[in-house]
Amino acid sequence: MSRAVQALTGRAWLAGLAAAFLLLAACNGASTPATDDYDNRPLRLVATIGQIADAVRRVGGDAVEVHALMGPGVDPHLYRASESDITRLESADAVFWNGLHLEAGMTGVLERMEDLGVRSVRVTDGIDRAHLLAPPEFEGAYDPHVWFDLDLWTIVVASVRDALVDMDPDAAATYRANAEAYIEEIESLDTYVKAQADTLDANIRALVTAHDAFNYFARRYGFEVRGLQGISTESEASTADVQDLARFISDRGIRAVFIESSVPDQGVQAVIEAAGARGHTVVVGGEIFSDAMGEEGTPEGAYLGMIRHNIDTIVRGLTGE
Repeated sequence: MSRAVQALTGRAWLAGLAAAFLLLAACNGASTPATDDYDNRPLRLVATIGQIADAVRRVGGDAVEVHALMGPGVDPHLYRASESDITRLESADAVFWNGLHLEAGMTGVLERMEDLGVRSVRVTDGIDRAHLLAPPEFEGAYDPHVWFDLDLWTIVVASVRDALVDMDPDAAATYRANAEAYIEEIESLDTYVKAQADTLDANIRALVTAHDAFNYFARRYGFEVRGLQGISTESEASTADVQDLARFISDRGIRAVFIESSVPDQGVQAVIEAAGARGHTVVVGGEIFSDAMGEEGTPEGAYLGMIRHNIDTIVRGLTGE
């Protein structure tokens, strides 16, 4: 199978992978989601990105086993499923994914998981579309980076809770209690992020990064954000993009820009050099996390720690303290 997968690209690759899933479903005789016998084992769950995996672990507790397909440093916009991913997805009880075009290379497969008897839970479906951002440059689609608005993320946690309760009603009380506790932690962190952001003067409250992942963060916490690439890293920055961003930095007197753990930093370095050519010195204020979280076992390897790291790094970088 590996040679066939490697040989396919674009839509042909996606169609071939979807066909492979359907073939597995036919061979296994699976036609409806597996929902009945979890008494003797934890639920086997797969999540696409770390932020979702963390939410599922926190809500599910000991009643679930969760695997994240995309680990630290992985860009979900460009990710393609491997053969081991196919096997893991096929054997799962459910897959939890973001949607909104985040997992662009896997959307067709994820939408077909029900054909394998695997629940497919798109965790952003519970968010009122009126609360989503739809930048015109994103071709009429919504911005998928909803985890940067902590209020919206509590809706995602509630969607995870409801899916687990539906799958495993015997453990409903546990799922509801875990979700309530987790949401309280998110709300407390939301208050902290707002307080930290408010320590910055309005004229320096500008966040410049490699790609445009922080618009929900900007809306909730009062930042102006600029990304060298667009909302999806599938696009590439041009020389004109670099010069435009360097001009913005120079004109505003911004002292720091930020690199992202899941996006190469060459573009940011080019912007720093272009700003320098204009006579303005700007430095890297630190590494922040956008589409992927930190290494497992570190504070940044969990959602709450990632958010706290980001706001602390941004404040230090912009103030020089």
